[in-house]
This record gives sequence, C-alpha cells and structure tokens, in this order.
Amino acid sequence: MSDKIDSAQAFEQIARARHSVRGFKNDAIPQQQLENIFELAQTAPSNCNTQPWHVHVVSGDKLEVLRKELPQVLTRGEFSMDFPYAGKYQGLYKERQYDAANQLYTAMAIERADRAKRDDAFARNFTFFDAPHVAFLFIDEEFGVREAADIGMYAQNLMLALTANGLASCPQTALSFNADKVRELLDIDKQQKLLFGLSFGYEDSEHPANRCRVGRAKLSETTCFHN
Repeated sequence: MSDKIDSAQAFEQIARARHSVRGFKNDAIPQQQLENIFELAQTAPSNCNTQPWHVHVVSGDKLEVLRKELPQVLTRGEFSMDFPYAGKYQGLYKERQYDAANQLYTAMAIERADRAKRDDAFARNFTFFDAPHVAFLFIDEEFGVREAADIGMYAQNLMLALTANGLASCPQTALSFNADKVRELLDIDKQQKLLFGLSFGYEDSEHPANRCRVGRAKLSETTCFHN
C-alpha cells in the first residue's frame, strides 16, 4: 500500500509542477536522456494502438537555422498552416483566454495598450523562448480528429516526462504557423501535417514570464459525476 501511496503522491507532484515556461537556459540535454524521455512519451495510448505521431526533435545547429529563419518568415507575413486556427472564443472560454494573457503580460510588466511589447513577446515563440530544443508534432495527411487527440495524449506524456526529469516545456500553437518552412528546413515529407511545436529545456527561473502561473477551473465547472 505504501508504494501505491508514494506513486500517487509522486504523480500529483509532477502533474501540478508542470507549467508552460517561456524562458529557458541554453544548456543542452544529453542525447541519452533525450532518448529516454521520448521513449517514455511513446507509452501514450492511441486509437487501436496506431501511434499516429511523427515527432521531429531539433537541437544544435539545425535549431539555430530555425531560430533565424522563422522570425523572418513571420516578419514577411508568409504564414502557412496545415490546420485552420480561428483563435476566437466566446463567453467563459474568452474570459479564460483573456485572464491567461493578462496574467502573462502582468508578470512581464507589459501594459495592455503597449502593442509593440506585446508583439515582441509573441515573436519570442519563433525563437523558442531561447530553449535549446524543440519538438514538432506531425500527423499524417489522411488522419483526423481522433488521431489528433492521440497526439494530444502523447504530448501530455512528453511534458510530464520532461517535468519528472527536472526539465520544462511550452506547447506552442504558434509553431504551426510556418508549416511549409519547417518542412523545408527539416526535409520533412509533405504528407506529414504540423499540429504544433513544443519548446523544452531547463527553466530560466529569473525570466519574468516564468512568474506567471495560471490556475484551473473548479472541478464542478468541467466535470460531472453520474451515479
């Protein structure tokens, strides 16, 4: 029984410790540790065990090419997304969106009316918040919502594995805005469609963005128990 209690407590600690980090140290993660973490991520469930994820992990010189090229594509306004993103929410969902943004900009001392600084903060997505690694998560062209949900479960597994190893991460829809350029620079088949990216590494605890900690809704707002 004590082992079960310890496992439950350990998982709770890991799950509650995971948060989106927007400032990283430049220390690289050893290759063997990277492989161990991504092996753990592979234990995620998937429909009929199809394991539909294609994961491209980028580090070193290749990452620096992306860090240089992607902001230039953004500046030119050459967006290329494989999946539509309206980015519009209503009611409660809009309130949560605004609250999260407000908390982040407050942590970074950015006024709501300061559009230039807000744009600069957004642009940091495309330099991976200075992270030494990024993972791009792709799905085959013929797949749909069910397989995308599988990749969401994979991504959560990955982020929890990173947290358990003393590392941090940030899942980023913004990294899907330049799908064509990512495929070009990494020589990825056009049949693979980019869902999102995930920057990761060691958290820079001194970066002001990392003071932001958004909360979660009350359980009663999201979950019904039927007896």
